[in-house]
Amino acid sequence: MFKNRLLPNHLKQVAFMKKRLILINEETFEELFSIKLSLLNVFVAGTLGVIFLITMTTVLIAFTPLREYIPGYASTQLKKEATILALKTDSLTQALEKNEAYLKAIQKVLTGKLEHVTFNKDSILAQTQTTISPEALKASEAELDLRKEVAEEEKKGTNELVSHKKKK
Repeated sequence: MFKNRLLPNHLKQVAFMKKRLILINEETFEELFSIKLSLLNVFVAGTLGVIFLITMTTVLIAFTPLREYIPGYASTQLKKEATILALKTDSLTQALEKNEAYLKAIQKVLTGKLEHVTFNKDSILAQTQTTISPEALKASEAELDLRKEVAEEEKKGTNELVSHKKKK
């Protein structure tokens, strides 16, 4: 019990006890550098140094091209190329579907399963296109409000323009 009461005081004394760090030239015994330190000062300085190194490393990696060397992180050039290729792939897929539908219709005509009169290229291409439902095309409340605001601003702008021309 008695030792437990002395332990915090002892730690406090050790943490705040001042010690001197001296650098001496060994040949001439000349004092080059001297500083007073305590255990707490060394701990705080070390902690701040580690935090500084971690933040500088993070900033260096996050805001420079070094981030491309992190596994799983794609380069900006690669992302741009992937986006362009995805768009090209989508358009090529649609073109392929249209061509397949056209070829199937031609095969039906050539085999005699479809009369020549009912064959129309535009109707075949129209079958491959997807239709958008009218409900999806309806304007939302936010869009209607925005349209009203823009119309009011345009009216104000034209009124100001007309009054400005009259003044000249």
